[in-house]
Amino acid sequence: MSDSRKLPDIVRTLELNAPIEKVWNMVSTAEGISAWFMPPSGFEPVVGHEFTLNAGQFGMSPCKITAIDPPELLTFNWGKDWTLSFELRSLPNARTAFKLTHGGWDEDTLTEFGQPHGVIREHMGNGWDGIVAKLQRLVEA
Repeated sequence: MSDSRKLPDIVRTLELNAPIEKVWNMVSTAEGISAWFMPPSGFEPVVGHEFTLNAGQFGMSPCKITAIDPPELLTFNWGKDWTLSFELRSLPNARTAFKLTHGGWDEDTLTEFGQPHGVIREHMGNGWDGIVAKLQRLVEA
């Protein structure tokens, strides 16, 4: 019997000075995702579609689209344990509320590359700050 210890999701929210359609294009297309996150291979925004993310030194990560509701939600499984969601909400004056949720963390689980979730969660939590800042720069340019 497993006595797993769930860790909190990584959540990043920001208000972008860009219309929802522009932000949606950055989170729901291969070209958009490549520009600010990781290059996907075989990406199609269709529920059930499988693709890979090029995670650099960690190799190719298998992914599968689990939810899509244009232009407000895209969720996919990432690797063997994680989920990643991009939630958008249109705001007045052509602005967009953006929420990224990276879930599936468990203190007692190792990643595919043998690292404890707790260690990787800390690194990725810090990494997401720079990644969403890059998204913000791109959509507000």
